Formats: sequence, C-alpha cells, structure tokens
Amino acid sequence: MKKISFSIVMLVIMLSIISIFVGVQHLHFSAESFDLVLLSRLPRTLALILAGVSLSVAGVIMQQLARNKFVEPTTTGTVESATLGMLLMLIFYPDASVIYKLIVACITSIIGTGFFLLLLRKVPLRSDVIVPLIGIMYAGVIGAVITFIAYRMDLLQSIWVWTQGDFSMILKGRYELLWFAGILSVVAYFTADKFTLAGLGKQVSTNLGLNYNGIFIWGLVIVSLITGVTVVNSGIIPFLGLVVPNIVSIVMGDNLRRSLPFVALVGAALVLFCDILARLINFPYEIPIGTVMGVIGSGLFLYLLLRRQ
Repeated sequence: MKKISFSIVMLVIMLSIISIFVGVQHLHFSAESFDLVLLSRLPRTLALILAGVSLSVAGVIMQQLARNKFVEPTTTGTVESATLGMLLMLIFYPDASVIYKLIVACITSIIGTGFFLLLLRKVPLRSDVIVPLIGIMYAGVIGAVITFIAYRMDLLQSIWVWTQGDFSMILKGRYELLWFAGILSVVAYFTADKFTLAGLGKQVSTNLGLNYNGIFIWGLVIVSLITGVTVVNSGIIPFLGLVVPNIVSIVMGDNLRRSLPFVALVGAALVLFCDILARLINFPYEIPIGTVMGVIGSGLFLYLLLRRQ
C-alpha cells in the first residue's frame, strides 16, 4: 500500500512540474520567467490540483449519499443547479462580485441536489442503472430551463463561456476561492467514517447509532459548496467525480477513511493529465479541459457500466 501511495504522490508531483513548464512561452532562468511562473503557471497548476481533489471527494460523498456508484455532481443536477444560480446573477445582478455569484451558485446547488436526493427516496426500484438515468434526466431538465432562459435573455454565449471547463484564464488572484473547496475536502476526511456508515442506508446506519439526517445534510452541503466554488472559478469538469471514486474503489474498497486520500490524489493526477493533454493536442492553441475530460470520462464511464453488468 505504501508503494501505491508513493507512486501516486510522485505521479502528481511529476505532472505538476510538467504543467508548469508546458506553455507557449519557454521558461528560462530570468526575472521574466519567474514572474510568469508566479502569476500564471503556478496558480494554474494549484487550481488544477484543488479542483481535481475537491471534485473527486465531492463525487465519492455523493455516491455514498445516493448509495449508487454511478452518480456524481454532473449527473445529478448539482452542476446544472449551480449554473442556474450563475445565470440568475447574470440576469439580475450582472455587476455583482464573484463572492456574491459564488454564494448564489452554492445556494441553488444545495436546493437542486437536495431535490434530487429527495426524488430518489420516492423511487422504489434503485438499480445501478436507474439512479444515474434519473439523475441525467433531472440534469437535462434543469439544463433545458437554463438554455431557454439564456436564449430568451440573449445570454447563451455568456453562460456557455462561463461553464466550459477551462483553466487558461486562471491567474494569481483569480483562483484563490478554490482553496475553500480544498479545505472542505480535508474537513470531509474527518467525517469519512460517518459517510461510510451512511452508505449502508438509513435504517442500518441509524441502528448503528449514526445521526443519518445530520450526516446527510452535512454531505449535501459539502458536495454543493464544492460544486458551486468549482463552477464559478473554472467551469464544469464532467465525469471526474464518477470515474475516480470507482477506479479507487476497485483497488481500495469502500472504506472512505482509507480510500479518500487516494481518491483525492488520483483526482488531482487525472485533472493535471487532461489539462496537459488539452494544451498539447492543438499546440500552441488550447482546447477546454472539459472537452478532454468529457471524452476520457465518458469512455471510462461506459467501461465501468459494462464491467458492473
């Protein structure tokens, strides 16, 4: 196990170094290169790591709450709900600061995720396939509402640009809110045992002494806040919170106290890898990381579905 941990840590460090050196302008031992690293390359790399860690942790918590391995914030309406909050701010308070947009995105994200989890309680047949299908349909309905409103208000391009997973505009002073998502991921680790119990279901976990409703609301808040922060800062990165927990679960099992650090590290490594790929595929131009992650993530999603069957 120590060998696996060491290998993943070294992989994250190696990808971080590559991420800093990949770019149109080559780095040299000069004051100009030093400024470039401090203002752009290092903030971008840190933002990638924080987004990868926090979204992966949010994904595994979401799976415990929904008791299904094939759900995550982008397939349960959480991301779409945060995007709806962003759209409302663009319509009613376009000049509001990022903090206010973040607060509204988090509130709508909590409401949307809560409604989805309540909807699941009404579904008698909760197979591995039905739950993500409900989530995708639910997210599709919210997405359709967003598209309709944005079209009517002539904001389609604005909302599309905002929600595309893209780190090319990350600079010093424009990513620091992601540290909040990173801190939430660390806080989630201290309640990992309770999330593991919650994954056994309400009746079993309550019999074991868990305050199920309390940990349910706590998990809902963590997932929604992480999603809201990430959408506002860097857009949508699809499938990350779905494939990473499943890959780690195959090797480490479902004990979150044990597997959560690995989920965080693998999430960071995957986001770094996809971003480097997004910068190199059409160099010197970039394509959004959301596009690369969408292709890789959907392929892994299909593999996991077929593997489960």
